[in-house]
Amino acid sequence: MANAPHGGVLKDLLVRDAHLHDQLVEEARTLSDVFLTERQLCDLELILNGGFSPLEGFMTEADYVSVRDTLRLAKVNGQRQGTLFPMPITLDVSSEDIQTLNIRPGARLALRDPRDEAALAILTVHDIYTPDKPLEAAQVMGADDSAHPAVSYLHKQTKEFYIGGKVQAIQAPTHYDYVALRYTPAELRAHFHKVAWRKVVAFQTRNPMHRAHRELTVRAARQRRANVLIHPVVGLTKPGDVDHFTRVRAYQALMPSYPEGMAHLALLPLAMRMAGPREALWHAIIRKNFGATHFIVGRDHAGPGKNSQGRDFYGPYDAQELVTQYKDELHIEMVPFQAMTYLPGTDEYQPVDEVVKGTPTADISGTELRKRLRTGAAIPDWFSYTGVVKVLRESYPPRPQQGFTVLLTGLHNSGKDTIARALQVTLQQHGTRSVSLLLGEEVRHELSPELGASPEDKHLNLLRIGFVASELTKAGAAVIAAPTAPYQKSRQAIREQIAGQGGNYFLVHVATPLEYCERVDRRGLYKRARNGEIKGLTGVDDKYEEPTDADLVVDLREDSVPEIVHSIIMLLEGQNLV
Repeated sequence: MANAPHGGVLKDLLVRDAHLHDQLVEEARTLSDVFLTERQLCDLELILNGGFSPLEGFMTEADYVSVRDTLRLAKVNGQRQGTLFPMPITLDVSSEDIQTLNIRPGARLALRDPRDEAALAILTVHDIYTPDKPLEAAQVMGADDSAHPAVSYLHKQTKEFYIGGKVQAIQAPTHYDYVALRYTPAELRAHFHKVAWRKVVAFQTRNPMHRAHRELTVRAARQRRANVLIHPVVGLTKPGDVDHFTRVRAYQALMPSYPEGMAHLALLPLAMRMAGPREALWHAIIRKNFGATHFIVGRDHAGPGKNSQGRDFYGPYDAQELVTQYKDELHIEMVPFQAMTYLPGTDEYQPVDEVVKGTPTADISGTELRKRLRTGAAIPDWFSYTGVVKVLRESYPPRPQQGFTVLLTGLHNSGKDTIARALQVTLQQHGTRSVSLLLGEEVRHELSPELGASPEDKHLNLLRIGFVASELTKAGAAVIAAPTAPYQKSRQAIREQIAGQGGNYFLVHVATPLEYCERVDRRGLYKRARNGEIKGLTGVDDKYEEPTDADLVVDLREDSVPEIVHSIIMLLEGQNLV
């Protein structure tokens, strides 16, 4: 029998409000629209299907403050203490949104999917409040440290106001990928009932699974005479994680390795916060709502890595200790994650703490695995399964098959365009991948003909160039971009667009000085700018911010174009890209 939902009742708003569907659809057409962010979309889906039970909407200020400070919802109906819930689930809006959409207590708003503009729910605004973001970061994530991805998100992307209130469900977000693996809590509970699973051990993951994970979950299930729910997150995870399309294919390749009827794969559209101990408690509540009776909590569960001082944000067992602290009211049994190691002598995995001292062992770290994928080196069968490795190699080809972007930045007439053209020819000679050349002025005419020479327009143009370069890089192309790119924030945005997605990015500063650029300016642009005939020319009436993070600095006064191209090729060769 499946575990009881958190709070005693599964808040499946899709079922609750089904009889109002047509009425709500018509009403939504008359309301102001809030287009949700990716995180809000994930949160709303789990509110609507009951994954976040007992929530019935986005948190009011009373619930938010109580959860932030005590890990509990605000007390209701004479409760001695509020219901355990460790994570603020909030809907953020800007002051402009409040004015434009006329948001006020009592107002009703249509919450829409930004992908297809479908109305998913109607929110009745209970209150509008201003969060204390530094306090939220310190209380929920443990520190107001922007090295934490959720803290960075809070300060950089979350808007300045939160609105709280209950929602009425119209429909769940539409998914087109892995539809058969997407279960609501009610659907997963029905599946457990159909196959007569009385005990279910849920396994949370945001990474590909290998043999150690399979052995761990099988061991946990057998010790408890239970079945296994592989329940990976396919919403927002840690920046830089393997994309969910690749991970799900890898999970599908792994599933046949389980004994017949032992394990089931279902996907969870959760936006993780990487909040360590609180996150583990939250994950346990979510799995309880999906019907699991046991939940595996790992070492440094949902930890984001190092803080700005180079230390781990959380202790290795903080998450397990917090879940244990609340075990009496959680009503889902925690299974501590056991670190597994391979024993070559017996061709088996065993928990590290059960291995006799002196017994030969073998392990491959995440860093080593990424290196082997990058270089094409062998990944042994004892570490992973052939099907899993095949999926990872298809999505993460070795370096010589990966795309990259070289961004040449410098003043007009610095030589960056000449260098870019020469580099294009040299890379085409190598013949290993397609080569795309994005020259500043040419691309501007194609991508941004409506933009002027203001700093804002220059920045927007560079974001567009970065987007194109990122897409080409992901497709395996060699991209040479040569805009002036005068602002550090623009160059950093391009770096994040490409390298933030796991792409290869190199910045080359063509540092030819202004005096030289002006002296050899046959088109006379600098002269016209100084005469006031044109505005916004970088170096004359717009400042060029010199890069401090360039991978290579060159100067056409001192280096010939062939020498510079050779230096760039050597830079690429050093990364095994050519």
